[in-house]
Amino acid sequence: MKEAEDHERVLPGHAYIAPGGYHMRIARSGANYLIALSDEAPVNRHRPSVDVLFDSATEHVGRNAVGVILTGMGRDGAAGLLSMKHAGATTFAQDEASCVVFGMPKEAIVLGAVIHILPLAQMAEQVVALLAHGGRALRI
Repeated sequence: MKEAEDHERVLPGHAYIAPGGYHMRIARSGANYLIALSDEAPVNRHRPSVDVLFDSATEHVGRNAVGVILTGMGRDGAAGLLSMKHAGATTFAQDEASCVVFGMPKEAIVLGAVIHILPLAQMAEQVVALLAHGGRALRI
């Protein structure tokens, strides 16, 4: 896991964290995915905004994307996760029992953006299992 850098190539097996004060998007350059950072206006009162990231995943990754929304306040990410789901991506949300704050996952669930609802302790295992099966749907 590392803080993302602008124009950095997205590599398999790596996790990138948006730097404070910057939106993070996925962009495409040929066969490569790149990180694009911007200090544009906040979205949903946030910068970085999860919706910005999820919307870019919808546009550039489509059904090959996997969206995960975890504990947090507000509804940032819910609309973007719904867009990902509509594009054919597999979507996950943390369950209420394992959340510190159920706001973000709840909003995504209520909106119909979530396919799988899991406790935090099972999330990584299930996402990795999905990716190991080539992104095909799993019975969870």
